[in-house]
Amino acid sequence: MELSHSQAVIRLRDIQAELERLGEKDDLTSEDEQSFDELTREFADVDAHRRQLERTAALERVRSATKSTERRPAAVRIEGGTPTSSRDGYDVDPILHPDSVEDRRFRNPWDLSEVRTFGRSKGEVAQELRARALSAVEKMSGANDAVRSAGTQILERWDDSDSRIARLCLATSSPEYLRAWSKVASGRGHMIAPEEQKALERAMSLTDTAGGYLVPFQLDPTVIITANGSRNQIREAARTVVATGDVWNGVSSGAVAWSWDAEATEVSDDATTFAQPSIPVYKAQGFVPISIEALEDEANVTQEVARLLSFGRDVLEASAFVTGTGVGQPTGIVTALAGTGSVVTPTTAETFAAADIYKLDGALPSRYRTGASWLANRGIYNMVRQFDTNGGSQLWERIGADMPPQLLGRPALEAEDMDASFDPAVTGDNHLIVYGDFSNYVIADRVGMTVEFIPHLVGANRRPTGQRGWYAYYRVGADSVNDAAFRMLNVATVA
Repeated sequence: MELSHSQAVIRLRDIQAELERLGEKDDLTSEDEQSFDELTREFADVDAHRRQLERTAALERVRSATKSTERRPAAVRIEGGTPTSSRDGYDVDPILHPDSVEDRRFRNPWDLSEVRTFGRSKGEVAQELRARALSAVEKMSGANDAVRSAGTQILERWDDSDSRIARLCLATSSPEYLRAWSKVASGRGHMIAPEEQKALERAMSLTDTAGGYLVPFQLDPTVIITANGSRNQIREAARTVVATGDVWNGVSSGAVAWSWDAEATEVSDDATTFAQPSIPVYKAQGFVPISIEALEDEANVTQEVARLLSFGRDVLEASAFVTGTGVGQPTGIVTALAGTGSVVTPTTAETFAAADIYKLDGALPSRYRTGASWLANRGIYNMVRQFDTNGGSQLWERIGADMPPQLLGRPALEAEDMDASFDPAVTGDNHLIVYGDFSNYVIADRVGMTVEFIPHLVGANRRPTGQRGWYAYYRVGADSVNDAAFRMLNVATVA
């Protein structure tokens, strides 16, 4: 019998509960009678095993105390090995207490066979899974402090009542899974050990697809981007959430209407109108080819693939978060605001001038102005810098200095996918600058990128090219949840 002491105690309680349930029945079937007899025998065996563990633990404590008296006074222990001193508080007795002595600490957080579900509520099980996942983040290999911090943040903020993110983390962050995934990624799938194969199978049970392997939690681009920051600045300013389903549902409302009321009078109706914005998440996909020679020479192909996947994802999203159509892809901020009341026209028709910067600032409601940021192409910022070349009231910064981080006291963010220039001779819309509180632009990430490994790529004649590849896909969505928090300058030109 390989049960630990805590597992034996849990099993004894479960057996007792089942025996009591059977004992309350008036008429037992033959199957019930057989089950009752088997449970009774198992109870005796488990109880004997528990007593043996306690005797062994007691003997070890005696031996330890005898040895320690030769060096220093023995620590006083109570309750089967729990110390009075906190410095010995982790795994003090590996026989009686193999798991947590400290809060949220587990010898092996990935061993879900130790999670007891019988007689516990769904919330209690979810709480333990979340605690194990947080412990797993601390212990997982192939991660630095920034990645661990990002993983902890995602779990603590976004794990839902079903512990879907915690389950994903536990299934894909274990040492066995990381080794198995790395072997498959480098074309050494035939070398997977039995325990690594079990880790792969457990993780695959969490996916919605029939093929592919989930990227290890510590290498997931969502975690990496959270840890290292994004290359597209709109993500830095936007509100990011983690979706666990196909659609992220939020709550928004206008300002609460407070009022002044006389003493002992009925309060006026100050109710606000709540809305439920929803953001669907869409599939994005990419492909990374690599030659067999490069694969064999690469010292750490797993980390390199993770870096490439994160970089490619960030570049793809930078465009979508600006001009994405919202059809099969995220809705970009320009797309969301076009044609709405948030569009501001220039002071002088078909002309872009310094007055338009001040007009945008004045048009934005003051409650959004405090947290507002500018978003434009660097080419537009360079045009703004040239509005005043004589050092007057419209001067932004010296031409010899780099792009200042602020415009009218607010952060000036760059987006390459916005209009880079304004040509009055070209007919059409020119969405030059967005100004507003980007916490009202929500990016919904879904943790869990899937990768399928293609052992051989073929050429036009269907013959191998000496390359392998990784086909990756993940899901993300984005949209404005409150257009009133933004203003966008559109310098439209007509024929």
